[in-house]
Amino acid sequence: MVQFKSLKLTGFKSFVDSTDLLVEDGLTGVVGPNGCGKSNLVEALRWVMGETSAKQMRGSDMSDVIFGGTSSRPARNVAEVSVTLDNSERKAPAMFNDFDMLEVTRRIERGGGSNYRVNGKDVRARDVQLLFADAATGARSNAMVSQGKIGALIGAKPIQRRLILEEAAGITGLHSRRHEAELRLKNAEQNMERLEDVLLQLDGQIASLQKQARQAERYRKLSESVRQTEALLFHIRWTEAQKRQDDARELLVAGESAVRDLTSSVTEATTVQAHVAASLPDLRKKESEAAAALQRLLIEREGLDKDKAQIETQMGQLRARIQQIDADLAREAELASDAEGALKKLKDEREELSEAQGGEDDALDEAREVASEKALRVEELETEVDALTNKVAEEEARLKSVQQRLSELNARRSRLTERHDEAVAKLDDIRIEADFSEALEEASMHLEECEELVEQRKMAVEEAEMRLAEMRDREDGLKTA
Repeated sequence: MVQFKSLKLTGFKSFVDSTDLLVEDGLTGVVGPNGCGKSNLVEALRWVMGETSAKQMRGSDMSDVIFGGTSSRPARNVAEVSVTLDNSERKAPAMFNDFDMLEVTRRIERGGGSNYRVNGKDVRARDVQLLFADAATGARSNAMVSQGKIGALIGAKPIQRRLILEEAAGITGLHSRRHEAELRLKNAEQNMERLEDVLLQLDGQIASLQKQARQAERYRKLSESVRQTEALLFHIRWTEAQKRQDDARELLVAGESAVRDLTSSVTEATTVQAHVAASLPDLRKKESEAAAALQRLLIEREGLDKDKAQIETQMGQLRARIQQIDADLAREAELASDAEGALKKLKDEREELSEAQGGEDDALDEAREVASEKALRVEELETEVDALTNKVAEEEARLKSVQQRLSELNARRSRLTERHDEAVAKLDDIRIEADFSEALEEASMHLEECEELVEQRKMAVEEAEMRLAEMRDREDGLKTA
């Protein structure tokens, strides 16, 4: 039979403060006036041994066992009762036989229910009840005799007396265990029946499962083939990615070399640009001066062209007049020749007349008059010829003067043409230098484009390296799998 060693109450009914009661060997009694809490000690023992009825605790709810407070002491929210048992003979259930002393504790919180602990380990209420049942005691045990219970024992029926004898023999726990075992056996039988049903269902599913197993085996083989194919595909992709990476690196090296060359060119061009920019104001000034001079030369050339056209027109008119004069001279020369012939003829006739001395005076006078007229006509013609000759000489002198002026104009025009060509060439040089600045700006833009291209190629190389690393990881994973 288990022996109680101590009882500790905290917040249980009237025991608001923590109270320790030692149970010594022999008989232990509790003496006190009515209402001092003697019955609360017995109820505390029944409660810690697993009592579940609040009515047996003289309350309407199990939380009534917690100290409710007085006018001088506030209410508590927790009640706890601990009892210490001697287990040196190892008569407790197997789960508690590792300790010489057992401390059974029940704790309840207001509105939260109660829990049990044995030596600080949480246990079920059923385990505590079995512990005390094996010790021939418990919350409802006859070992705890209350007022009026002796008379009830005397008038008890045989079945009730049997329970008392079984409790005294210490086999009450066996009945509990038997009942529990019967329940477990019943559950096991029910489980066996359900298992048979399940086996019947499984027999019907075996063919389907076998088919699924064949499909699973085929799937496993196909999966293995797919994994090998994927591994080969990843290897091919890795090889291609490696090649693309090498190509990208070569392009990157070429791009960097091109950038270096362009940087050097841009540096040189920048130096030249600075020099050109320094000389650009002078060049622009010279350009303006050359353009103004060119404009003046063009205006002067247009004037010379107009003068040349007028002179050429005058020369044409003079040549026409000279030709007319030449024609008049030829006609006058012909008339003079005719007059000389007539005069010679008259002279001959005169000589004939003189020799004959016999012509008539009238005829002689008439001949003399004719000869005088002819002589006057000849003199007039000679005067006209002299005038025409002088006029021809004047026109020829004027023509020579015009030709000389025309030569001078042509020489001046040649000089103006050379100056025009020089001005145009100088203007072209200035424009070339101006175009060089634009070319330099284009080269700078091209350099920026090349740098952007190099950055893009670097990003492409990094992306290729990332993809290559990812493929290597996947390939290693496939090899490991």
